[in-house]
Amino acid sequence: MAVAHRFDVVVIGGGHNGLVTAGLLAKRGFKVCVLEKKAVVGGAAITETPFGPDFKVTALSYVVSLLPPTIVKELELERHGYQVFPQHGYFAPAADGTALQLPADSKRRHEEISKFSKADADAMETWDAWLGSLAGVLGPLLSTVPPKVGSKAPGDLIELASLAWRLRGLNVQQVGDVTRLLTSSIADVLEDWFEHPRVRGVMAVSGVIGTWAGPRSPGTAYVMAHHKLGDIGQGAPSGAWGFPEGGMGAVTQAMRKACEALGVVVKTEAPVERVIVKDGRAVGVALTNGDEFDADTVVLTCHPQIAFLKLLERKHLPAEFVQSMERWKSRSGTVKVNVAVDRLPEFTAKKGFDPEVHGGTIVLAEWLEDLEASFQDAVSGTAARKPFADICIPSVFDKTLAPEGKHVISMFTQWVPSTWAKAPNDAELSAYADRVIARVEAVAPGFTSSILHRQVIGPHEMERDYGLVGGNIFHGELSVSQLFHMRPAPGFADFRTPIRGLYQASSATHGGGGVTGIPALQAVRAIIDDR
Repeated sequence: MAVAHRFDVVVIGGGHNGLVTAGLLAKRGFKVCVLEKKAVVGGAAITETPFGPDFKVTALSYVVSLLPPTIVKELELERHGYQVFPQHGYFAPAADGTALQLPADSKRRHEEISKFSKADADAMETWDAWLGSLAGVLGPLLSTVPPKVGSKAPGDLIELASLAWRLRGLNVQQVGDVTRLLTSSIADVLEDWFEHPRVRGVMAVSGVIGTWAGPRSPGTAYVMAHHKLGDIGQGAPSGAWGFPEGGMGAVTQAMRKACEALGVVVKTEAPVERVIVKDGRAVGVALTNGDEFDADTVVLTCHPQIAFLKLLERKHLPAEFVQSMERWKSRSGTVKVNVAVDRLPEFTAKKGFDPEVHGGTIVLAEWLEDLEASFQDAVSGTAARKPFADICIPSVFDKTLAPEGKHVISMFTQWVPSTWAKAPNDAELSAYADRVIARVEAVAPGFTSSILHRQVIGPHEMERDYGLVGGNIFHGELSVSQLFHMRPAPGFADFRTPIRGLYQASSATHGGGGVTGIPALQAVRAIIDDR
């Protein structure tokens, strides 16, 4: 006989969005339970020890930025151990022994870029101001509940008119700029602004990272903007990426502590079998062991194809909604390579230790054309011959991650074929990781011999072990066809679902992608409004 438990709200998934949803609802007086299938909460934002207890590794999600200050404040995360070390600019070394450095300080950044192009150094200042001006538009849009475009219902027409009214201050040029950002490739935008190939190369990375798209694919300009917005809807772009003390798992552990302090019941090793629906309304969930949790409200935070195609019987959903979920694009070609080393890499272009280099982001992307060629390799069915990498060394600041003198290095790389998500490709994946290591060796001789341990996580492992269907870190591609009112389905971008009492707060909803917590904020507002 099933064991029944009663709550006001049951949240499926203990990732950052699930925990934020639970904490905010508990703070508002709801009795909340979080159900997480793994032994630890955090989803893709967890700290692991694949090399033994001496080294702590953030296996997937590796930096934090887009978490709105309102969440940090409301949940009192700092009281529960949340601390972030600021990241210091970008460093892009090349095999020819030179390096393009982009410090956080604008004056020094101008000096560094001038070594390659004085015109680009001047253009960068204008570029920053341009992005800043657009943040006043895109920031609020990211924290806006998309209207039901096409609906003739009076309430929906009012919402559409309200959005138009809020955007009334835009002039013709600003509307054109936003349109270009949403539809253009990052290559087209960068080529309009900058002349030097090295500048274009390093800046193109933010438009393709985590995506199944090359720099010449439409929509990648928006991906860049998404990564640059910083304090979403609460100010201009900050670019304030940083390393949480204790790894990304420390962020989600702080969230768990905050939740439990507010009375949330967090259950791990509690895999959900199905959402229980009666008369068109969600009334609870059933675990694989038969236990049932009754609730007036259920919140889904897992990938939408898991949520709607596996946890729900299709008879409860409209046929067109099911079709949208079946057609939801969640491809990826990302591979995470984590290593433990016995010393810091020393770059030919920058000898010795430099906190702005080793404590920033090291980018292996010399030419925009190389990025496009690597993506086309993957599209054609082979792993990139020259993969790019976005590299961080969080142990430079966080001494809790590795023994004295040793370090952990995170390398987020692309691309391998998206079809690799469906089956292990161990030999090919290992050969691909060898090529990533070789690229680092070419700019930092001796790096290969410094490696003590290596972990390689491809799309298959991301899907199997972390629930990221297709290996996509955003729960679905940030493509033009999957943005705003289309995320994750037309008519259901308002964080509700076709089933009464069932809400969604996954990264596949509008504002998701990255550790933002925005889907959680919006789902909480929808739940309270409906009550």
